[in-house]
Amino acid sequence: MNNNWYAFKVYYNRVQPLIADCKVAGLEFFAPVDVIKSLLFLHCSEPEMARFVVSHRRQAWVYYNSEHTAAAVIPDREMEVFRFVVSAGRDGLELLGDDRPEYHEGDRVVVTDGPFKGAEGHIKRIKRDRRLVVAIRGVVAVATTYIHPSLLKKVEE
Repeated sequence: MNNNWYAFKVYYNRVQPLIADCKVAGLEFFAPVDVIKSLLFLHCSEPEMARFVVSHRRQAWVYYNSEHTAAAVIPDREMEVFRFVVSAGRDGLELLGDDRPEYHEGDRVVVTDGPFKGAEGHIKRIKRDRRLVVAIRGVVAVATTYIHPSLLKKVEE
């Protein structure tokens, strides 16, 4: 079966029990608890995700696609970049909250050097600094600390 990434909004103070359940079930997961305390990502098959939804309905809910017809599948590359940025820059990251269209405005760039080398996102001016915004569409967006323009390369979309 094909495994995909799925995002879950976790109710207050329930992340650690869900992490324990994922470990027991042998599910691959990512929980950026140092930055976002109410978010959990699962990498699993659709039936496994559905079982997780049913068995944890009082602890978390799954994000749906824009048509609200099925659980939103997060592309592997988007998840890879998000995990990298969240893990590399815990101290300087700023949670922007739910992903919104304005976070996708501005030039699409790739970081060419430094701790975020290889990360892709959009440049957005936040608090007078140009910052890299990395988002998981429809779920969450985070902004890195200031990245010098010499370390950015524009990506043609």
